[in-house]
Amino acid sequence: MTATASRTVRPPHRRGAFRMLGVFVRTYPGRSTVALVSVFVASLFEGLGMSMLLSMLSLASGPSSSPPSKPQQVALDVVAHLGIAPTALNLLFIAIVLIALRGAMSLFANRQVGYTVAHIATDLRLTLIRAMMGARWSHYLQQSVGGLSNAVATEAQRASEAFQLGAEMAATVLSSIVYLTVAFSISWEAGIAATVAGAVLLLTMRALIRTSRHAGEHQTQLQKSLLTLMSAQFAAAKPLKAMAREDHVDALLADQTRQLERALRQQVVSKEALTAMQEPMLAIMVGAGFYLALNMLHIPMSDTIVMLFMLARVVSYLSKGQKAYQQVVMRESAYWSMVQAIDEAHQQREPQGGDRSVQFERELRFDAVSYAHGEARSILREQSLAIPARGLTLVIGPSGAGKTTLLDLVVGLRQPDAGRITVDDVPLPELNLRDWRRQIGYVPQESVMVDESVAHNLTLGESIPDDQVREALRAANALEFVESMPEGLATRVGEGGSRLSGGQRQRLAIARALIHQPRLLILDEATSNLDPEAQEAIVDTVSQLKNHMSILAVAHQERLVRVADRVYRLADGAVESVTVAQGRVATAG
Repeated sequence: MTATASRTVRPPHRRGAFRMLGVFVRTYPGRSTVALVSVFVASLFEGLGMSMLLSMLSLASGPSSSPPSKPQQVALDVVAHLGIAPTALNLLFIAIVLIALRGAMSLFANRQVGYTVAHIATDLRLTLIRAMMGARWSHYLQQSVGGLSNAVATEAQRASEAFQLGAEMAATVLSSIVYLTVAFSISWEAGIAATVAGAVLLLTMRALIRTSRHAGEHQTQLQKSLLTLMSAQFAAAKPLKAMAREDHVDALLADQTRQLERALRQQVVSKEALTAMQEPMLAIMVGAGFYLALNMLHIPMSDTIVMLFMLARVVSYLSKGQKAYQQVVMRESAYWSMVQAIDEAHQQREPQGGDRSVQFERELRFDAVSYAHGEARSILREQSLAIPARGLTLVIGPSGAGKTTLLDLVVGLRQPDAGRITVDDVPLPELNLRDWRRQIGYVPQESVMVDESVAHNLTLGESIPDDQVREALRAANALEFVESMPEGLATRVGEGGSRLSGGQRQRLAIARALIHQPRLLILDEATSNLDPEAQEAIVDTVSQLKNHMSILAVAHQERLVRVADRVYRLADGAVESVTVAQGRVATAG
């Protein structure tokens, strides 16, 4: 399945390793069925091949007075049907062919399982990303970048690997059933012995399985916590180094890392203990079975050897299955962690608004709008203002007054507690939210750049003609410096735009916002971190753009005041219209 047609892996109401595997099988029924059928056929080939080998051994040991066992009879019937003489050499050849076919079917099954593992990881990642991007802005703000990165990079992979391990477990169980069937057909004593031995093995190791599950849960929690902490600390690396506080980061990360190490050690101990205990138990069972068969049950030596062989194979396959199950339970916590994150995001799905569309041509208006961050602080208290479809509207005010929150209300990332916001007299909740946002260009205070070309940072990977890209650069007064770069639009900007000055990064951010020819350009503190010369360049750009579109800008400084057509001051929950006198603002009265 391609990334563009991913499936949502939906969980059951209760958790558990088998329930997780059941979700995977229901989500990918075709591939799962093919894989399981292939495993089953491979097991049958193996059982029939072993029957051929047993028949060959019987013939090679000379004539026997006892009738052939059921597996031997099946083998003889097969060669008779094929018209082949039942000689030891022919039976050996057929056994080799069947065992080779078993390997080919196993390879085919493993390929199907491998493809499904890749699809599960991809679909889990895409489901989480789309759920987060479709969630309310308030929910998104509560998430940590480190936790989401861990889910996409690590938890999705661990969860998908559980399907592969589950397929291995199914293969070993089917092989065990085949060998148990052969054992019962040869001797009911051999069948019972193999069944009892397998049951004892599984029951004895249950405690180690529980330990593995707890270790896996602890690992999932610690990895999420560690990456969350790392992303927060590394984001503040520059001031920490400047103040010689690196030891603070080391102390925090070292403690989390040591806890993760202990969890991984616990997993290793559980895994190796399972292996270490299984081998001695198998030897004890074989020895005890050999003694009981010869001395107490008086079973002939030839039958005893066959019985012990079947016992060893059944116990060996069950051991492999138990190891696979142990690895499944170590990984299930990663799946349920992703499911929880996806469910929470789906529950906080952002409303898509109504079905009306407008082309922003007259004005955007706040009518008696109130908004508060919980009960702690009011940002707006029944305030009204208008933003015309042409010109520059500037919102100023002290830090923390709520200017960015006002922008969030315009974009629809937040909804007012009272009052209404209209676009050309149409209430914002009645608009198709996506259509409205496609008319907006947004320039944040911190311009996010990746270490790709200028063109990639402007188009964000979309297929946009170079002429349209250059037009956006020209409108942002950025074309001249871009064309002076060594490779023009193909020049890499460095991680975070490190090869550019602050003013260049901001002008590229404006060009990126203009590339879809928006009707409303929003500038969120676009000049706050720039030097005076760079600020003047941005002001010149804005003064040219305001004649062609509506610009809504917020700022701490008053540098944009002299080119603004309308200025509002936001403070203490109130919005006041202010007048401009010689580039400075004064309350209108």
